Amino acid sequence: MRFGVIGTNWITEEFIQAGQEVEGFSLQAVYSRTIERAKEFADQYNAPYFYHSIEEMASSQLIDAVYIASPNSCHAEQAIQCMNAGLHVLCEKPLASNTNEVEAMIEASRKNDVLLMEAVKSTLIPNFFAIQDNLHKLGKIRRFIASNCQYSSRYDAYREGKVLRAFDPAFSNGALMDIGIYCLYPLLILFGKPNEIKAEGIVLDSGVDGEGSILLKYTEMDAIISFSKITTSYQPAEIQGEDATMVIDRINHLKEVDIRYRDGRIEQVTRPQTPKTMHYEIREFLQLASSGARQSSTNSHEISKWTMQVMDEVRRQMGVIFPADRKQQT
Repeated sequence: MRFGVIGTNWITEEFIQAGQEVEGFSLQAVYSRTIERAKEFADQYNAPYFYHSIEEMASSQLIDAVYIASPNSCHAEQAIQCMNAGLHVLCEKPLASNTNEVEAMIEASRKNDVLLMEAVKSTLIPNFFAIQDNLHKLGKIRRFIASNCQYSSRYDAYREGKVLRAFDPAFSNGALMDIGIYCLYPLLILFGKPNEIKAEGIVLDSGVDGEGSILLKYTEMDAIISFSKITTSYQPAEIQGEDATMVIDRINHLKEVDIRYRDGRIEQVTRPQTPKTMHYEIREFLQLASSGARQSSTNSHEISKWTMQVMDEVRRQMGVIFPADRKQQT
C-alpha cells in the first residue's frame, strides 16, 4: 500500500520506521505546511514525492492511503478531504476534536467506501489481546484502574509563559486528549459504554486541562481513570475481579501483564511483541484494506465514537471548550 503522510513530527518518524518492518508498506509522499519542510522530510525517508497542498497530494493518484499526524484540530477536515478523494485513512488519536467531527468522518468513510481507523496502537498489540483472552480468569470483574500521568517537557515552557501547541486549546489539545485517551480506549473496548461519568480536573490558564480524574460507573463495576501532563505517576493499571487481579505495567505500552490470584499464585500472561509497537496498527490497517473491510473490529468506528462521547462529557464537566466546539455551534 502506497502511503502519504500528513505531519512531519516525531510520531510520523516512528510510524515510518515501524512501517518499514511491515510487508506491503510503502512510503510514497509527504505533506507539510511548507514545501521546504516536506522535501526535507521526504529526502530523509526516501519518499519520491512531497507536497504543501493536501488537495494536490490526495488527487495525485500516487497514493492509496494517508496517515494523519497533524494537530488534533486538523484531523477531521484533512481526513474527510482525503476520503472524498478515495483514500483510506489511518488517523492518529484522538480521531477528532469532538463527537460531531467523528460522526462526520465516519459518514465520509461510508459515503466514499474507504477504510477509516483510529491509530490507537496500544489496543492492537499482542499484550492487549492477552488481556482480553485472560479476563475470564478474574471472576466477576468489579473495578478497572488506569493512570497515565507524564510530565510534559512542553510544560516547562508553559511555566515560563510560552504556550506551545500541547497546551493550546486552538489545537484541541490537553491532557485528556493527548494521554487520557490511552486509559479510556481499552476500557470501552473491554467493558463498553459506562452508565455514569463524573469528572474533575485542573484547567490551566490557557484553557486546556493539565490533569484530571474520571469515575465511570457500570452496572456491576466501576472504573477509575487519572491522567496528567503536569505530574508523573508510576502506578500500574489493574483490572480487579473477585477471584484475581490483572496487573498491567503501563496502560499505554502494555509491556508486562500478570494475574495475581487470591491464593498467592502469580501467572505471567505477557506475550512477545516488537518494541516498534506501531507495527501492529499498520499491519492491521493493511490487512483490513486488502480484505475490503472499512473499519477495524477492535479500533472500530463505534469505539472511536464512544470514546469521543466520553471525552466530550469529561471536558464539559471540567469546563474545557475548544474553538472547534464553538465553530460547530455557529
